[in-house]
Amino acid sequence: MRAYERLLNYVKVYTTSEDEQEIVPSTSRQFDLGNQLAKELKSIGVQDVRIDDKCYVYGVIPATAGLEDKPAIGFIAHMDTAPDFSGENVNPQIIPDYDGTDVKLGESEYTLTLKDFPHLADLKGRTLITTDGTTLLGADDKAGVAEIMTMAEQIIKENIPHGKICIGFTPDEEVGRGADFFDVEGFGADFAYTVDGGAENEIEYENFNAAGAKVKIKGFSVHPGSSKNTMINAALVAMEFNSMLPAGDTPANTEEYEGFFHLCEMSGDVSDASLDYIIRDHDSAMFACRQEMMRHIAKLLNEKYGEGIGPDNDQYDFYFCDRENHCIWKLDPHGVASLAAGRSNENADGKIWGYVDGNPLHEARFNQPAGLAYDPDTDMFYIGDIDNKGIRYMTTE
Repeated sequence: MRAYERLLNYVKVYTTSEDEQEIVPSTSRQFDLGNQLAKELKSIGVQDVRIDDKCYVYGVIPATAGLEDKPAIGFIAHMDTAPDFSGENVNPQIIPDYDGTDVKLGESEYTLTLKDFPHLADLKGRTLITTDGTTLLGADDKAGVAEIMTMAEQIIKENIPHGKICIGFTPDEEVGRGADFFDVEGFGADFAYTVDGGAENEIEYENFNAAGAKVKIKGFSVHPGSSKNTMINAALVAMEFNSMLPAGDTPANTEEYEGFFHLCEMSGDVSDASLDYIIRDHDSAMFACRQEMMRHIAKLLNEKYGEGIGPDNDQYDFYFCDRENHCIWKLDPHGVASLAAGRSNENADGKIWGYVDGNPLHEARFNQPAGLAYDPDTDMFYIGDIDNKGIRYMTTE
């Protein structure tokens, strides 16, 4: 089977992931494609095929006799599609012998123009597969899945000499959790390539630093007729927050190694508003500066408009999990962040993760804490410690 034939098959399986979900996979429908791929891997001769309870699919093509000492190479792609647009009932549009002009996406209002996508001109004479404009196509990353599957079939069928080849298909990449439960040891590769995006014959061997930022704003709503010096419009404060970030540091104005703040979503009214950002930078120092800049802006706006806005003027600390750094942070009403728990004993064995109870700052360690709940009756936090597979608890004292 050709790679494009597999792609046309895979995109019809609804696998959209969802944000703000605590479970993995974030949507059970991803198992529909995962089970299909596991069955297909077995049918073409891949060995040790398995799909786990998190919807990670693994398989191995053993090394050709005499090449067992060669490095084991892995190939990885993700099965989910982005939640930004519908991925259900996909109807691909196939354009053979593309003429190099603008591409109308079915009967929809959307068109891929040469002005917006100049690289289209380089594809003249080739066959294009696009969405019809009513959904995502899902080639990100089902094209990668199709390519890996076709490669595996060809290597096995043609007896092409090779070292050990490891195959992995993952869920939830589009919501930032694709690697969370990936079984690196069980995968078995010495080196691996993610087949996802990029131009033909292009290999990327670097990665950026990335974080998400959620800004929550509490306003104070008063009748407009008597609101002078009293009303605080949360939606306007949200706009002010965004205006204090560098205007040029957005995806539309940056390229290559340049970092950015990407405002993905905003909502709000007079009483409440929220901003959701992605922060990226290749330079780790600049990445840290970008995060600190957002904290500083929050501090300035709290100083300008007051903290704990409302008639009772309550003030609260905000606790949040830092999953990749294995710790819990506290953000006070002044916008100052401080470590609350985890990362202890770093100098003892060189590790910042693990399972250690005790004093939150001086003894405790976590391994990928990902969820946190507070019980005001007991003044206690309950923390989902993912890789330790348990619920930990912590007091604020």
